[in-house]
Amino acid sequence: MQSKREHVKIGRERLQRIIEMCRSVEERSLDPFLIDVDEIIKVVKEFFPEWEQPEDLCLDAETINRLASVIKLQSEWVKHRSTSLYTDPFLLEEKLRRLEKEEMVDTFLQTWHPIVEMEQISLHSLKEATRYWESLLPLKERWKEFPIPEEGAGAATREELIRQRILRDKAFTEELENFWNELKRLVEERGENGKIQYWDFVGAETYEETVYRAFMTSFLVTYGYATLEIHPLEEEIYIKPNEKQQRRIAKKQLVSVPIAITFEEWEKWRKEHA
Repeated sequence: MQSKREHVKIGRERLQRIIEMCRSVEERSLDPFLIDVDEIIKVVKEFFPEWEQPEDLCLDAETINRLASVIKLQSEWVKHRSTSLYTDPFLLEEKLRRLEKEEMVDTFLQTWHPIVEMEQISLHSLKEATRYWESLLPLKERWKEFPIPEEGAGAATREELIRQRILRDKAFTEELENFWNELKRLVEERGENGKIQYWDFVGAETYEETVYRAFMTSFLVTYGYATLEIHPLEEEIYIKPNEKQQRRIAKKQLVSVPIAITFEEWEKWRKEHA
C-alpha cells in the first residue's frame, strides 16, 4: 500500500500537470473542451483531504482558479459558435447518417438555391420566330446584297513588280549578281570576319529602297550566293557572301527564316545611323 507521503507526492504532481495543461489552453488558444472538467474535479476532491501544508492548499487553489478560466473559455466558445450558426462537423455527420434518403433529398431541395436562369420556348416566342422567318427574303435575293468582287487575288507579273519598284527593268540574273558583288564589296569595307550585319546591308535612304534590298537579299540566300548567321540571344542577324555560288541539293527541307522589314524598324535603323 502507498504511504501517506507518497500519496501526497502523487497528488502534487497531478495538480501540477493539470495547471500546466490549463495554462497551455489559455495561452495557445486551443479548444477549451480538450479539458475534461468533471475528471479534474474528481482529482481535486480525491486529494483535498490530504493537504496540510499551506503550499499544498495554494496549489489546490491555483488548480481551481485555472479550471475556472477554462470553464469561462468554454462558455465563450459555445456563445461564439451559437451566434455564428456553427454546427459541429461530427454532429452534422452523425445526423446525416441517421437520415433516410428521402428525407435527405427533401432537405436538399428545400435549401438548394442554384444561380441559374430557366428559359423555355413558349407559344409567343414560337409565333415571333415564325413571323421573323416568313418576313425574310429568299436566299437568292438576299445574296444580291453582297456583290462578287470583280478582281480577285492572283500572281503578280514582272511588269507589276517593276512598277512597284521591287524589281528593276533589267535581267534578273544580272541584277542578282551585281547585288552579290555589292555585298562582297561592303563586307570588305565595313564588315568583320567576312560578314556584315543584315540591316547595315539592306538599309537604305528610303523605305522603298530598303524593301527592294531585302527582297534581293532573300534571293541571294535562296540561290546560294550568301548565307545568314542568326544569333538569337544577341538578337543579331549577319549576312555572309560566298566566294562562289553554292548549288544546293538538299536532302532535307530547308528552314525558312522570316525577317520583318517594317516601317518602324526602318525608322529605328535610320535614327541610329543618322
